[in-house]
Amino acid sequence: MTVAPAPGDEGERLDAVIARRHGALSRTRAQSLIRAGHVTTGGRTVSEADYRVKGGQIFAIFVPDSTPASPKPEAIPLAVLYEDEHLIVIDKPAGLVVHPAPGHQEGTLVNALLAHCGPSLTGIGGVRRPGIVHRLDKDTSGVMVAAKTDASYAGLQAQFAARRAARRYVTAVWGVPAPRAGEISGAIGRNPRNRKKMAVVARGGKAALTRYRVERSLAGGAASLVTCQLATGRTHQIRVHLAAKGHPVIGDPLYGAPAGKRKALPKGAAQAAAALGRQALHAQTLGFVHPVTGKDLSFSSELPYDINQLITFLESI
Repeated sequence: MTVAPAPGDEGERLDAVIARRHGALSRTRAQSLIRAGHVTTGGRTVSEADYRVKGGQIFAIFVPDSTPASPKPEAIPLAVLYEDEHLIVIDKPAGLVVHPAPGHQEGTLVNALLAHCGPSLTGIGGVRRPGIVHRLDKDTSGVMVAAKTDASYAGLQAQFAARRAARRYVTAVWGVPAPRAGEISGAIGRNPRNRKKMAVVARGGKAALTRYRVERSLAGGAASLVTCQLATGRTHQIRVHLAAKGHPVIGDPLYGAPAGKRKALPKGAAQAAAALGRQALHAQTLGFVHPVTGKDLSFSSELPYDINQLITFLESI
């Protein structure tokens, strides 16, 4: 379908214009289509809902086929670190998608939680993502918490929004960041040249802050083990910030520097990274206040075998 703005629409937000000129699409639906990269003009993808319409533009809108509204329970094993009637904390393995999305309608953490927690979870925090307060990327492993009641969902969400939840990650990166401890700030938004990626952007993004510390260098300085504390929780935040600083996460398929642009690596380092098959990023600890009891809780997860193997190899070089 196409939308041709009227003369009076010039300078208006694109999401508002689409909703106004196409009665079948709400403004919220227009925003989701724009952010998903389904709106183009002149052959160029528009990925910002607040894009200002210009005179003479015609927008092509692709509306994907609808998908089932509610995920189905699936008996997928979960590594449960803690559980009560209000919430559940799990150690997510790499490769597990958190919630249903195009291309991953089944086999997600949400499907597993629905089977594990029963029908009481349905609808908590939303139909498509019941219980999900925060997320980890598919190939990032580590600690996650999910809500089992509306009260715990609201309480946990408030803590994450207010940046009171403590989140510590461990990662292996190329090179050694300097200084060895510091902060990386920079608004993160959709990469204007590749809608599948995020980037540090000058405008249109959301403020983001990552605190990091180099724990030790690896492979003679060709790599290092780094811990990161999230002050905010943007999409791909650690991966984007470290890549922008020139030290991408090892094995990162989206933000890792092309091999030809890296300095010469010690023998076997690149092969070890390729063998990992994912980004070397692990959510090691998660701390928060129980939203119902008020008790301080903290949970940790050991580095998984594959990242440990990578670090051991790099240390031996």
